[in-house]
Amino acid sequence: MKKVGIIMGSDSDLPIVQKAVDTLKAFEVPYEVHVFSAHRTPNEAKQFSENARDNGFGAIIAAAGMAAHLAGSIAANTTLPVIGIPIKSGYLNGIDALLSTVQMPSGIPVATVAIDGAVNAALLCIEILAVNDRDLAEKLNAKRKADSANVLAKNQNIEIELN
Repeated sequence: MKKVGIIMGSDSDLPIVQKAVDTLKAFEVPYEVHVFSAHRTPNEAKQFSENARDNGFGAIIAAAGMAAHLAGSIAANTTLPVIGIPIKSGYLNGIDALLSTVQMPSGIPVATVAIDGAVNAALLCIEILAVNDRDLAEKLNAKRKADSANVLAKNQNIEIELN
């Protein structure tokens, strides 16, 4: 199975990134986590990106706040799918990171999830890997069924309580 690379711009992003790690662990998807900054360690970020496919990665998550150039920087140096997580930080509460992550130029796509949307970033990576992995696809289907059953149980409780 291909690995998922998780790159965060700062170790302060770890509380959010941990949610992606936990989701990948739950699906038994291998991963690696690194701290590379688009601005402070551009050479290391570029080297990781350029070699990611040869190193067994199938998708990359890039989490960064504020200017949030990390996802675009990673995407510029690989043709693997890159999913950006805009991190809530600074004076604009993540809106700056969201806009920086989502506004990639034509030819360098970056999928973008919600501000602090690490679980969805991991699930999107899992969906990408599941295209060629029936077992992983079955795990995704099982999760969706469990999520649906959970909502229906809550609905039933609310109906009993309020109707």
